[in-house]
Amino acid sequence: MENQEFLSSISKLFPKDRFLTKPAQLAPFESDALTMYQVRPLAVVIPVTQEEVIETVRLCHRHNIPFVARGSGTSLSGASLPVEGGIVIALNRLNRIVRLDPKERLAVVEPGVINLDVTKAAAPFGLYFAPDPSSQLICTIGGNLAFNSGGAHCLKYGMTSNHITRIKAVLPDGEVVELGNNSLESVDPDLVGLFVGSEGLFGIALEITLRLLPKPESFRTVLAAYHSLESAGRAVSMVVTSGLLPGAIEIMDNLAIQAAEAAVLAGYPLDAAGLLIVELDGESGVVEQEFKALMDVIEESGPYEIRVAKDESDRQRIWKGRKSAFSAVGRLSSDYIVQDGVVPRSKLGEALVEIQRLSIKYGLRVANVFHAGDGNLHPLILFDGRQEGALEQAERLAGEILRMCVDFGGSITGEHGIGIEKRDYLPVMFDQVDINTMRAIRQNIDPKEISNRGKMFTIDREPVLSA
Repeated sequence: MENQEFLSSISKLFPKDRFLTKPAQLAPFESDALTMYQVRPLAVVIPVTQEEVIETVRLCHRHNIPFVARGSGTSLSGASLPVEGGIVIALNRLNRIVRLDPKERLAVVEPGVINLDVTKAAAPFGLYFAPDPSSQLICTIGGNLAFNSGGAHCLKYGMTSNHITRIKAVLPDGEVVELGNNSLESVDPDLVGLFVGSEGLFGIALEITLRLLPKPESFRTVLAAYHSLESAGRAVSMVVTSGLLPGAIEIMDNLAIQAAEAAVLAGYPLDAAGLLIVELDGESGVVEQEFKALMDVIEESGPYEIRVAKDESDRQRIWKGRKSAFSAVGRLSSDYIVQDGVVPRSKLGEALVEIQRLSIKYGLRVANVFHAGDGNLHPLILFDGRQEGALEQAERLAGEILRMCVDFGGSITGEHGIGIEKRDYLPVMFDQVDINTMRAIRQNIDPKEISNRGKMFTIDREPVLSA
């Protein structure tokens, strides 16, 4: 009865083409990029104004209906999975760049704006938005905010949290709040920092003020091939301890190389066990000085081949291969889990060796792609979902990798979040007092726990595994 009353109320807010309830209409929203879990929502609403979002949240609060805010659905932790008996608020049409101020180097955007579109809009002014997840062609700023996304260049430029100054948001009870301001300096509590990375547990961002950066004057991109993955890992530590601060340091293993090369013809050496991509950026004179020092370090690290991007198109080709790696692995296996742990840079070589050992132990191939500069591992565990028990075997391997990360002094997530995928591993990293404190903060903001219920913290009813 409660559901019917709610559906009747919310149907008055939206026209039929933006209020979806039929099974065929709901199917595209049943999962995010972690496709092994699927839940059919009660309904999907597609707002085109901030006011529609606010009124929808207020109705959900009044009727105790859980809701999930969703952008492009590229989450790899099940964090935008629907809640049974709840609704999905699809934000893709809230995609206006409200204001772009080149003088103040700020952009005010709605949550459905695509990451790369911010840079495209800022480019005529010599500016860009620094966070660059692999999915930046499709992922939204709202999703970047929810999971504090990073990307290849986070070593030098930081995560999304370093590039947001202000948030207008609707809390789970329907209250609209303004967090932060347009300044990079503040004496107030860092409420923006609290909201960013909260995985939708605190409500929905309606308007986000982004910090833009001047586009670097010059780039130098180096690709080095190694006979062992461990050698590539040691090279990362050598680069960082040399005092250089590259814009990006990335590692790919042979499986990832093979997949990316087949997909986009990036020109990668196909026999490399490990591939290192290092990019310097900044003022031309400084970059050229750093480039000489970098080449000395790279040569000392023992690669069997070194390539330097000859021009911008060559540079873009190198990065296209790296950013296509996740999707390209689909050429190797129809099913795979993308993990997201972090280890100290000094432990990278050991972590790579341990992942190889676990791969052999479980009899599953693992393709490795790392934001090596900050120790963020993205092992892709390949399995055949048609085989009985294969998913469970892959999940056990993924769990061992997370435990390894914590044992090495790292974290169970770098940028993908906890979602539903890593809920059971919170106690591996945090004690019960920490977890209770985190949940108490969530419940203080959302006592009914209707905003993205079941993510990060467990609930009684679990999502259903897909067939």
